[in-house]
Amino acid sequence: METLNQQKTIGSMVAENYKAASIFRKYGIDFCCQGGRSLEEACREKAINHEVVAQELKSAASDGTSDSIDYRSWPLDLLADYIEKTHHRYVTDKSPEIRAYLLKINKVHGGRHPELAEIEQLFLDSSEELLQHMQKEETVIFPYIRQMVEAERKDQPLPTASFGSIEGPINMMMEEHLHEGKRLARIAELSNGYTTPADGCNTYKVAFAMVEEFEKDLHKHIHLENNILFPKSIELEDMAKS
Repeated sequence: METLNQQKTIGSMVAENYKAASIFRKYGIDFCCQGGRSLEEACREKAINHEVVAQELKSAASDGTSDSIDYRSWPLDLLADYIEKTHHRYVTDKSPEIRAYLLKINKVHGGRHPELAEIEQLFLDSSEELLQHMQKEETVIFPYIRQMVEAERKDQPLPTASFGSIEGPINMMMEEHLHEGKRLARIAELSNGYTTPADGCNTYKVAFAMVEEFEKDLHKHIHLENNILFPKSIELEDMAKS
């Protein structure tokens, strides 16, 4: 992240240096589903001094260390494979386990903590819709991205797609990302930032820790798609058609 300027979006800042994600997360700024905003706009919506956040971002960019991978340099087919094998698989594997934990703590503690019923339902709805969402990506968008990359590599024309331009299904996926981001944000709000209450048991603590990890993984998952894979795929298609 070489400079901070008014033109950069918060999504592009995270794409340049993923350490920025922890700073945005600290201030409750959505860098994945709403990554197209400027830093000033995002801070204004949260009533945060954007100069303070900008200084933290500059410090993170110049501290001489790097704990992030430059996913922007990856071939698009490799990035699609990575998202599918890492983040899609995570959602598929972890969702049933988390749902079981939330069901259990709602049964035991729901009388004293009625918010658990809403948390359980929100996560159930989210996990079910994410599975359908990922299936659409894996059967429609990702295969076409791989075909575009192969066509470019072989200097061949783009394959014909039933959906026309890839921008159409991508816009649909981004709308669904926004919906899931709001749903997970509501869970974080209801759980007071995944804080276990004084009368909560170890299962309660484990359940909240797992949902928090799920949210963080989803943030990175959506970030990689919204801020890197999708815009670069649209750019590749546009270049091939010009």
